[in-house]
Amino acid sequence: LGCARRGGLVSKFAVGGNRAVSGCEHTQPTPWCSASLHCAFTSPCPAMGAAQSPTRMQSLQPDPKAQYRSVYEALKKMILTEGFWRPLRGINVTMLGAGPAHAMYFACYEKMKKSLSDTIQHGGNSHLANGIAGSVATLLHDAVMNPAEVVKQRMQMFNSPYKSVWQCVRTVQKTEGFGAFYRSYTTQLTMNIPFQAIHFITYEFMQERVNPRREYHPLSHVCSGAVAGAVAAAATTPLDVCKTLLNTQENTALSSLNITGHLSGMANAFRTVYQLGGIAGYFRGVQARVIYQIPSTAIAWSVYEFFKYFLTKHKLEKRTSL
Repeated sequence: LGCARRGGLVSKFAVGGNRAVSGCEHTQPTPWCSASLHCAFTSPCPAMGAAQSPTRMQSLQPDPKAQYRSVYEALKKMILTEGFWRPLRGINVTMLGAGPAHAMYFACYEKMKKSLSDTIQHGGNSHLANGIAGSVATLLHDAVMNPAEVVKQRMQMFNSPYKSVWQCVRTVQKTEGFGAFYRSYTTQLTMNIPFQAIHFITYEFMQERVNPRREYHPLSHVCSGAVAGAVAAAATTPLDVCKTLLNTQENTALSSLNITGHLSGMANAFRTVYQLGGIAGYFRGVQARVIYQIPSTAIAWSVYEFFKYFLTKHKLEKRTSL
């Protein structure tokens, strides 16, 4: 997620929620169009370098050379010992999956939010509808992104044996089977459904407070997105630690508990994390995860709101010119 923020012009065509504040009806842009444009411009994430830090810092039995006390130390060590471009490893597979995943994600969210809000709270904004819409959208998003996440995290691990994305894909498929790409899918959903529910509810709640007229207001979208990402990331860190363990199948950690074969299942992952790190183990990398999510969600929401505003404004201008 992420791209540069556009400057904003708030006009009578400014859009908020499911309606235009100008009072015109049926002004919502086509969700697929808005979402697809959003993804075309925002798939490459500027926080991708920081994404290495959560993966490394969530390692339960890290190599002595890959032990970090902070996000800054992790990035500094990676650049000094493994090269300047090391923090960006895996960005290509993330870009490959992010476009279609986020197109389905935002399109599904917009459509379901509007339908459910009309049913639950006609003409208003329903937090329940926002949470349900975000959760359902996550099912589609994660079906595409889970294999990409597996490959990305395996390439990000310290001393990763994989030289390229395709080598990683071929090796994993050959040695562990196609199911390895979805071994953490249930855990991913278990994490992302509450993450997105918290994320969307917090974002809409913040918008009601800082932007009650629901106009296009860049600063409010950035701030609301940042707060929503931080709250959701912190709350779901224990699930992310378990997902990382399932994705990476960390050999050192599993061997220390005499676990042979491949670890699977959320319950087993939770038990293994507790055995290795206790309660504190569930919050390994929480700082890095929050730091990563704040700019990611802030930029994603601001760019998404920009395109929704831009497309709606263009549609209205075209209609009034006829």
